[in-house]
Amino acid sequence: MSGCTYQIAKTILIVSTLAWPRIATAQSEQQPAAAPPSVTVTTVVEKDIRPSVSFTGRIEAVDKVELRARVDGFLEKRLFTEGQDVKEGDLLFVMEKGQYEAAVVQAEGAIQSAEAALELANVEVDRQTALVAKNASPQNQLDLAIAKQSEAKGSLAQLNATLDKAKLDLSYTEIHAPIAGRIGRSAYSVGNFVGPSSNVLATVVSQDPIYVNFSVSQREILAIREKLGSQGTMGDNVNAAVVHVVLADGKRYAEPGKVNFVDVTVDQGTDTVPVRASFSNPDRILIDGQLVNVIVEGGTAEKSLVVPQAAIQIDQSGPFALVVTTDNKIEVRRIEPGQVQGSELSVTKGLSIGDRIVTEGIQRVRPGQVVDPVEAKSGS
Repeated sequence: MSGCTYQIAKTILIVSTLAWPRIATAQSEQQPAAAPPSVTVTTVVEKDIRPSVSFTGRIEAVDKVELRARVDGFLEKRLFTEGQDVKEGDLLFVMEKGQYEAAVVQAEGAIQSAEAALELANVEVDRQTALVAKNASPQNQLDLAIAKQSEAKGSLAQLNATLDKAKLDLSYTEIHAPIAGRIGRSAYSVGNFVGPSSNVLATVVSQDPIYVNFSVSQREILAIREKLGSQGTMGDNVNAAVVHVVLADGKRYAEPGKVNFVDVTVDQGTDTVPVRASFSNPDRILIDGQLVNVIVEGGTAEKSLVVPQAAIQIDQSGPFALVVTTDNKIEVRRIEPGQVQGSELSVTKGLSIGDRIVTEGIQRVRPGQVVDPVEAKSGS
């Protein structure tokens, strides 16, 4: 490269270097400032809340019957669809009847013979009685006739019992629903040989009403007395307490229940008292064996601030909520939580009516940051 050419290139590089900061500054001035992050907020409201205590419970059917074969035989018919509702008395299974119908006919034939023998024995007793009265026959002949008469009566009684058993066995070839409810899966198909030693054929479970069982410790009983007062005590005045079930999705079951049984003894293994509540179950939402949360409410309703549980966070210092101030900045508020009401939580301290708290977008913001608050849709 010649000296002249080198000097020209050096001059261009210096000019470009001096111009770059001005170009970069101009480009940065043209870019708009980043928009504040959007967050979903909800307004703190006040609701009437009754004092409550929570437990873990399990759904139990009022009635549950296991269907079993009471005689031996092959299954000929299955007259239901697995999982369907059945009424009391519905015919569910039919077993082969042939051998049991034959046993009934055989017993009826034997009874006819026994009745004929008894009739003949009665005639002989009458005849010997008349002869003995005329001294035309010895007494021992009458005694023998009476003995044969008694024997014929005994044989007839035995055969009548055999007929009753044969008819009973024949009736067992038809298996009916003993209760109304929903029938489960059939353990045997048509054509299988079943009998008294076989497993359960199917299970019928009543659906409406249905029970919820839960256990209450001695400490919890004292807490109930303190929180709910005498009206909510699960002892002398259990009817005043209202029971709610919280389903797996966190929502309350629509139908409230009532405590209908408190055991009279304490389980020494767990030091708890078994308690049972009854619920209406017309839509079959509650299922036998289901694990649920149970909330027992009682006492007088009180005004409380309520927020969605999703809005409450916990760190090493305790629970808090992020509040959007009037100038749309994030502010941390330490709170004191109260009792849970489904997907909501009552707050006893730290918030005020009308405060806007963040329910979605919590991870995207920090204290003091300006945000774009969007009111949560009703019902979300």
